[in-house]
Amino acid sequence: MSRFVINAIPFETRVAHDARQILARDQARAKKLLAGLHPHGPAAFQSKRTEELGSEDSDTARKSIDVTDAGIAYTVPVKVGNPPTEFAVLLDIGSTNTWVGADKEYRQTGTSQNTGKTIDISYGSGSFTGTEFTDQVTLGGNLFVKNQTIGVASSARGFSGVDGILGIGPADLTTGPRAGPRTPSVTENLLVSGIVPTASFGMAYHPTSKNVANGEITFGAADTAKFTGSINYVPITTTAPADQYWGIDLDLAYGADDIELLKSAAGIVDSGTTLLLLASDAFESYRLLIGAEADAATGLLTVTEDQFADMESLFFMIGSETYELTPNAQIWPRGLNATIGGEEGKIYLIVADLGSPSGAGLDFINGFAFLQRFYTMYDTTNSRVGIAKTKFTNAEIN
Repeated sequence: MSRFVINAIPFETRVAHDARQILARDQARAKKLLAGLHPHGPAAFQSKRTEELGSEDSDTARKSIDVTDAGIAYTVPVKVGNPPTEFAVLLDIGSTNTWVGADKEYRQTGTSQNTGKTIDISYGSGSFTGTEFTDQVTLGGNLFVKNQTIGVASSARGFSGVDGILGIGPADLTTGPRAGPRTPSVTENLLVSGIVPTASFGMAYHPTSKNVANGEITFGAADTAKFTGSINYVPITTTAPADQYWGIDLDLAYGADDIELLKSAAGIVDSGTTLLLLASDAFESYRLLIGAEADAATGLLTVTEDQFADMESLFFMIGSETYELTPNAQIWPRGLNATIGGEEGKIYLIVADLGSPSGAGLDFINGFAFLQRFYTMYDTTNSRVGIAKTKFTNAEIN
């Protein structure tokens, strides 16, 4: 029996305040991902020295993908120090940045060590300035990371209502030119310390229409209570630029007749994207099959009740398994129509236009709308992504 303990940590899903712009936000994010830019900030979490960094690094920061660009964000409780101070931080699976102090003051304890280095990091629409420390970081009830390098903000902009960021992305997503030695992430340090068997994490969702603690994350192993059957693992795609992220290959078909939309396509799994985005040609084929029309107010596709009744499932062939996205899973939760500027009772689809043709190396983005129907594992150690079905896969909740 494994000596590793599954420690589920709850996270809260937050829909952006300007949810009326979800499609525009997702498409802007997709454009940056297509350009091969690093998610959520300047390449790596580094101590910035003015004499070592020039304007090129500032340009990278301005062109990077900010965590606040996302239509969907996740917050988790993290404790720092001993005795600990609890912070509510953004969960960022696209970088290794970890820092606190934006909203709640960091308190030095017996485990705090000031490295004397100054940190000044700019994001697309936010920034923080502060000091580098090493300290004990506690995740959940029993995951202790000693001597974790963190940033402590003396000032922060663009992070209202949260205290900082917990970066748990794969290491190779956060290296960049002229960045210097890279700081190991919390996930990597859990592995090095022997606390977990692999640098990996699993995410489970409980679909909901409110900003509540509706998800859980586990480190080092999957939580078998959160999925049905087995996890299907596939390697990170070798196709650029999808290979720079949590990229996978798949075939996509519509309906019982297996009408092909995408074949041997590379794309990504991205919790920071809200919708399910398809390459423009695949999206147009999907729209015509359903007979959907674009809604002027939201930009999303809409269907009538009769069209919805006739809709069929989307089938994602990933590795050796096929995953079904039912018609109900293809629509925006009707109880949340007001949040996107929609009309009460109207049916909006979560499948949207990526904004570029297929064959660009990033033909789809399986965002939050897809992920909340499945359990997903992100395995840095073995460079792979795992997907499993859950009790919500076929739920009629929207």
